[in-house]
Amino acid sequence: MFFRIVSDSFARKPRRKVLTAAALALGMAIATATLEVALDVGDRLAHEFRSLGANLLVTPATDTLPLEIGGVDYRPVNAGAYLPEGDLGKLKTIFWRNNIVGFAPFLDVPVEIAPQTARSHETSRETLIGTWYSHTVDVPDGSKFVTGVSATDPWWHISGRWFSDGSEECLLGAGLARRVGLHSGNTLTVRAGERVHTLTITGIVSTGGREDDAILAPLQVAQDLAGRPGRYRRLLVSALTKPADAFSEREPATMTPTEYDRWYCSPYISSISHQMQQELPGVEVRPIRQVAEGEGRILTRVSSLMWLVTFAALFAAALAVGATSATTVLERRSEIGLMKALGASHRAVGAFFLAEQLLLALIGGIAGYAFGLVLARFLGSGIFGIAPAVRLILFPIVLVLAAVVALLGSLVPLERASRVDPAPVLRGE
Repeated sequence: MFFRIVSDSFARKPRRKVLTAAALALGMAIATATLEVALDVGDRLAHEFRSLGANLLVTPATDTLPLEIGGVDYRPVNAGAYLPEGDLGKLKTIFWRNNIVGFAPFLDVPVEIAPQTARSHETSRETLIGTWYSHTVDVPDGSKFVTGVSATDPWWHISGRWFSDGSEECLLGAGLARRVGLHSGNTLTVRAGERVHTLTITGIVSTGGREDDAILAPLQVAQDLAGRPGRYRRLLVSALTKPADAFSEREPATMTPTEYDRWYCSPYISSISHQMQQELPGVEVRPIRQVAEGEGRILTRVSSLMWLVTFAALFAAALAVGATSATTVLERRSEIGLMKALGASHRAVGAFFLAEQLLLALIGGIAGYAFGLVLARFLGSGIFGIAPAVRLILFPIVLVLAAVVALLGSLVPLERASRVDPAPVLRGE
């Protein structure tokens, strides 16, 4: 009898039922789309940020202070500490190894340059920066990992082409190229003490940083000039991280074992730095604060915006359900009064209307989820150039949200229906 009454009630006033289901479907569609994008936005933005530069700096723990004047490092090449190049493969063995997008070692060497084709034939003292462009690293587990500035700084603008790792080639900073009058195809002799290399300029690099007034060459060339084979002085690492919070800033020594495990197994920039220091003894790992903090603020604000839009859509759907439910209760006061006069309890009357709203929530939730997936693909493709992954776990969540919205929107009308007095209603008052 209960289901017969509900089905008969549901068949009446189809336009109002369609309006309620449409409101729920629209709210669930927006909620589905924003949840799909919100769950994907962290990874997408993190990958986008990694194309803007590294976020971790690794230096020797006992290194000396740099002595730079006018962008030139006048520290002797035999001063300070160096790190072994052969240990870099260990970075791909840490717990969060898959979050290490790339790394590039650097070695600065003060050199004298003698351009063979330039406006001035006088030698000048400049800085040669040795690094990798696209270098294959052997990982202790037997795998290979290709990394270098092609992974850590893909945004650098190159006029020409990159040098080949291990070759006698180089890039010239845009500022230095203008100053000495060199361009791609010219040759350049660099000297550090008794060591001399003749390099072919393959391109002009522009970064807006210190590289604009320096020579970029393969790391092997810089190591030979410095007399430090297999060594480097500075390492830039690009890692995917989650925004920092109060928990991530705590000292590991003050954590309980449970807290330490949770911190260690979270991709915070602090925990990844800690794991890197464990694998590379004698190093100091520091986050590049401007990059890390900027990423955290943007990720937090974008995620907050997505959740705000989701809650606003759910709230609007609840208001629409409440309006249609209130109208339904007013129109069916005589029917409610008759059911009560025949002995129906307050709970039975509420159950009839509640079942009707849950059925509408089921229809609206299914339709909203299907439409939301289409909307999520449109938003993801428009914002990030790629649609977010479909998460089927959201389907039951959306159905539950639709039921909750329908129930919350119907609370006030259901409470009014339960307080209907059958006597005056049946008298037509």
